[in-house]
Amino acid sequence: MAILRILAVVAVLVFGPARADEVTVFAAASLTTALDEVGQGFAAATGHRLRPSYAASSALARQIEQGAPAQVFASADLKWMDYLAGKALINPGTRFNLLGNTLVLAAPADSPMARQDLTPATDIAALAGSGRIATGNPDSVPAGLYFRQAMERAGQWGKVQGKLAATDSVRSALAFVERGEVPLGVVYATDAAVSKKVKVVGVFPASMHDSITYPFALVAGRETAAARAFLDYVRGNQAKSVFARHGFKVN
Repeated sequence: MAILRILAVVAVLVFGPARADEVTVFAAASLTTALDEVGQGFAAATGHRLRPSYAASSALARQIEQGAPAQVFASADLKWMDYLAGKALINPGTRFNLLGNTLVLAAPADSPMARQDLTPATDIAALAGSGRIATGNPDSVPAGLYFRQAMERAGQWGKVQGKLAATDSVRSALAFVERGEVPLGVVYATDAAVSKKVKVVGVFPASMHDSITYPFALVAGRETAAARAFLDYVRGNQAKSVFARHGFKVN
């Protein structure tokens, strides 16, 4: 045992301690609260530090396309992961779908609006009255894309489109509702859950839009041992329990 301890000390002196690296993760804004906590657990378990950058998946994908130094991409929909895959900018062998979510209608916490049983027949535009409906930009931000799908399938997009307060991310839409600047917002259930300033007044049936799916993958050419360790960690039970506690559906 004494010899083993001596050899261990010599190895540290010669080669240095095991290297701890940063892992730069470009992640959908809706992952902010949960992934910050997961990052703490990852650091404790591996010694590697998570360096997250949160924004709309569309904005992050375009930044990666332009050469931003991301090592991992975590999208809030398949579209933007597919976009990067089509440009050979992710490592396809590392891609997997990890999480799911639910689309909800949120109102300020002090709103008199009662809980609604949302169906394709629910007149969302009428519920907003003379106010606007905050959500992500329906041309690019996943939350807005899902909402647009729901309204198109319900035949209501024409009525709703002109009432939108389109934002650059789902967390920005949440902030509009928190400040009472709009009577309604369409966000994810996990976003509404982190705020005491909003309440959920309705849940969109999953049949009204595509499945809300969060794929993760390594960015091509940026693969490191630490980045791979992060992808292994988020698929482990400890990380999954954190995501589940924050309201995500875990695959």
